[in-house]
Amino acid sequence: MSGHWGILVSDPCLQNQFTQVELRSLKNHFMSMRRESGKLVIADLASKMSRLKVVGENLSEEERASYVHDLYQNTDEEVDFELFLKVYLKLQTFANSRTGCSPKNSSAFLKAATTTLLHTISESEKSSYVTHINHYLSQDEFLNKYLPIDPSTNELFEIAKDGVLLCKLINVAVPGTIDERAINTKRLLNPWERNENHTLCLNSAKAIGCTVVNIGTQDFIEGRRHLVLGLISQIIKIQLLADLNLKKTPQLLELLDDSKDMEELMNLPPEKILLRWMNFHLKKSEYKRIVTNFSSDVKDAEAYAHLLNVLAPEYTNPSTLAVKNPFERAKLVLEHSDKMGCKRYLTARDIVEGSPNLNLAFVAHIFQHRNGLTDQTKQISLLQALPDDTEDSREERAFRLWINSLGNSTYINNVFEDLRNGWILLETLDKVSAGIVNWKIANKPPIKMPFKKVENCNQVVKIGKQLKFSLVNVAGNDIVQGNKKLILAYLWQLMRYNILQLLKNLRFHARGKEITDADILEWANSKVSSTGSQSSMNSFKDKSLSDGIFFLELLSSVQPRAVNWGLVTKGVTDEEKKMNASYIISIARKLGCSIFLLPEDITEVIQKMILTLTASIMSWFLKHPHEERTLGTSDSESGSQLETISNSTLDDFSSDSSVDENGNM
Repeated sequence: MSGHWGILVSDPCLQNQFTQVELRSLKNHFMSMRRESGKLVIADLASKMSRLKVVGENLSEEERASYVHDLYQNTDEEVDFELFLKVYLKLQTFANSRTGCSPKNSSAFLKAATTTLLHTISESEKSSYVTHINHYLSQDEFLNKYLPIDPSTNELFEIAKDGVLLCKLINVAVPGTIDERAINTKRLLNPWERNENHTLCLNSAKAIGCTVVNIGTQDFIEGRRHLVLGLISQIIKIQLLADLNLKKTPQLLELLDDSKDMEELMNLPPEKILLRWMNFHLKKSEYKRIVTNFSSDVKDAEAYAHLLNVLAPEYTNPSTLAVKNPFERAKLVLEHSDKMGCKRYLTARDIVEGSPNLNLAFVAHIFQHRNGLTDQTKQISLLQALPDDTEDSREERAFRLWINSLGNSTYINNVFEDLRNGWILLETLDKVSAGIVNWKIANKPPIKMPFKKVENCNQVVKIGKQLKFSLVNVAGNDIVQGNKKLILAYLWQLMRYNILQLLKNLRFHARGKEITDADILEWANSKVSSTGSQSSMNSFKDKSLSDGIFFLELLSSVQPRAVNWGLVTKGVTDEEKKMNASYIISIARKLGCSIFLLPEDITEVIQKMILTLTASIMSWFLKHPHEERTLGTSDSESGSQLETISNSTLDDFSSDSSVDENGNM
């Protein structure tokens, strides 16, 4: 890994167990744990390590405490970072031995704030994802010379090194995320161009909901297989679960017993909706258990046999439920799914071993292919009668993606539901302004008592007032109750505070002077004017910005090679405006801007999103001295330069500052 991360441990054996991005993530966790109680002792580790993947998910607090006590008799000993790493590795080995985790069935989804540090990959998952890539990208004009990829080799990781394949895969998962005009697609890319693709890929992956806290551009260059496969698995998961919402599949209303449950269904994460759909159909069969996961509950393949018999009774084979051997039953289940025309995604062995990623992919594909739901006019008309909150939905999306990009302990699917206990908001505040949260009075999930949630949210409101947010007549209970208007208002002020503090820290010559919206506006106009252009913006709601020309000129002013003007439209028609807006977003992400807006936010000139875009470009400019913004060359030195740039800009909105700022627009 690139040395500029600068996290070293004295024990070389210990150093070799981790990548630098993993060390950085674990160091952040260590510092956060130590801040919560002033100091960290061995006795604290059993409870505090619950937030770390593998260790937290597969061992109870009692098991962790017992194991740590057996290792270290003096539990009052203060823990330094190296001891923290040693305990973590030992607990992880213990957890894997307890769960039977091995290289052949290790998980690849990077949902938590740390990756699986054994650096093993599932060959079965790799094979499945390669088959997926070969199918969905087979017609791509650039990639068809490399496809099909042989799943029995590591060819996937070689092809992924230039970033093109992953960018294209993101567009398969969420069409239109990346403007493909921004991808460098020469047959031989120089290091600078390759790193630009990696940066574009990572920032775009964040923008569709992937967790990329532990992944840097250097990981692609070095072909770190567990990280690359982990990102691919997240992208494919997002694609396969894309239809599991009421907007895409209104027939899901059939799952409800009562129309009052509709809002609850709308707020469920797609995995939970998929489980509810599966159990809905299983109730029609003789299967009496409830499926709660895509691992242990489906290992015997009985649930699958009943599900497919309900969905496709014409292919029912009586032998499937008659056989006693789960492996033989799993093979018959896959024969049934083949007859339905469903892609497998997994083998019979994956079913009986309970591979959660591949089982989820299998069920999601069955849902896409044949969901067994009917159009019910009454229920669908009820859905259409809901108020149109398009702009609120776009804001919710932007704030959700921003919060998830910070690497909190829990991934959120809906800000109105998942922030109501206050914990993630406290973690976000601590990321934005380190040390501002009083963790001694914070209540950690799971929280059963409502007043404990109110206590957390009261601290959230108190800190907001300390940061001079506008919170007139706002109380913690408003957040607990899920008041959408107030939650969106708070999150906007928090995101804006983060942006302004980051800019203040970067403007060394400001000498403590607060950065204002007017400063950002003045900077942008000054940069564009310096190129000789007559373009300007009067405010962040200036309707003339809708054609995108001003932002293209701004991007060109901070990095002359960024914009290919031959691809820019005049921005007269709505279609031309949208093309320019899409290009702007991809070019900004390619530079290293971590932004979460949509093309419509530019064409409709949504004030808040225009401010975040401008501020992110300004942040990138201030981070890099002038000599690093010259034209790219093909030598390795320029590639190394950009590696430093892109790695340091993955978290544009992540700041450790702690200064009060007025949060009003």
